[in-house]
Amino acid sequence: MTATRLAPPARPARPAYTTELVTDARAFAALAPQWGRLFARCGAATPFQSHAWLHSWWQSYGTPGRLRLLLVREGGELVAAAPLMLRRTPVPALVPLGGAISDYADVLIDDGRSRPAATALAGALGEAARTALIDFREVRPGSAVEQVYDRWRGPRHRAPDSLCLELPALPLDELVTRLPAARAQRVRAKQRKLRALGVERRLVRPEEVDAALRRLLALHRVQWQGRGVTPEHLRSRFGEHLVRAAGPMVRAGEAVVTEFRLDGEVVAVDLTLLSRRLVGGYLYGAHPLLRERKADVAVMLLEACTAHTGEGAPDTLSLLRGDEPYKHHWRPRPVVNERLLLARRRTAPLLTAAAGEAALRRRAGQLLRRRPPSP
Repeated sequence: MTATRLAPPARPARPAYTTELVTDARAFAALAPQWGRLFARCGAATPFQSHAWLHSWWQSYGTPGRLRLLLVREGGELVAAAPLMLRRTPVPALVPLGGAISDYADVLIDDGRSRPAATALAGALGEAARTALIDFREVRPGSAVEQVYDRWRGPRHRAPDSLCLELPALPLDELVTRLPAARAQRVRAKQRKLRALGVERRLVRPEEVDAALRRLLALHRVQWQGRGVTPEHLRSRFGEHLVRAAGPMVRAGEAVVTEFRLDGEVVAVDLTLLSRRLVGGYLYGAHPLLRERKADVAVMLLEACTAHTGEGAPDTLSLLRGDEPYKHHWRPRPVVNERLLLARRRTAPLLTAAAGEAALRRRAGQLLRRRPPSP
């Protein structure tokens, strides 16, 4: 009797990758559940790529008719997304949503499908760009969009962008041990001072977030009165964006709002943003009374931020953009964001012009920093 060898069952074919260009704001809103699942599967994502942050930003800052969302799906599942908009000046360009109020820009790519999804996204970007340059500012090293850059077949260029400062995501007591002995002693004394004053902190519940964010913005305005402040932080569109984005982000575990009380009154409110690999304090408001009572607000805020570090938490505590002297007290690691420029053959002159302009700006900034102070 002759045995018959059966062929192994055929593996089901994986669904093909398809791409889509979304330009309708209502369709953007409807993407929230799919976007959230993809965000959770993209380890490089920062809080600034969450759907709540980007969609709220678009509502406050977007220009009708300029939305350009590039989506890649495997079957019906979203596996990559590039949240972009069309900017017409100074040169036509596709730029990330989030603008100047977002410290990091990126795309989302499913970690489990990174190679084919990144390849498909690069192709979709090439088709969508047409006569526009693709200009990614504030790209954190290790970002998902670097996979697109590596697969780009046309002209490309990378250049330094803003400086960020980063710490390991450790509890404050462990961060203090990294400091020189004298400085560590001063920080511990400031912690004791906060406890002696009776400053209490509590996490704001999701249903309380809107009111807490409005208090944050009011305190932020008071604390900077008569001093230099980022003008955008005082504008109503920024406040509306922050209040609108924070509630969904808190519910999704992408943000934490903390209130600080002294003698029963709220004297400070902090908004900390979270993702799988990164935690960072984004904005706070503090009443001048704290400084009058000799409370060190920076230590108070960092202690609250580090409460969200530890085992199973993000591995990076980002102090976000900026080279302020107080940040250097903690011996952070400097990390320079990058600017990634992508072009098609026909738009190569736009890339050359943008790269030249960026180099001139960097050189001008270096010269200004080296200039001796006026007598």
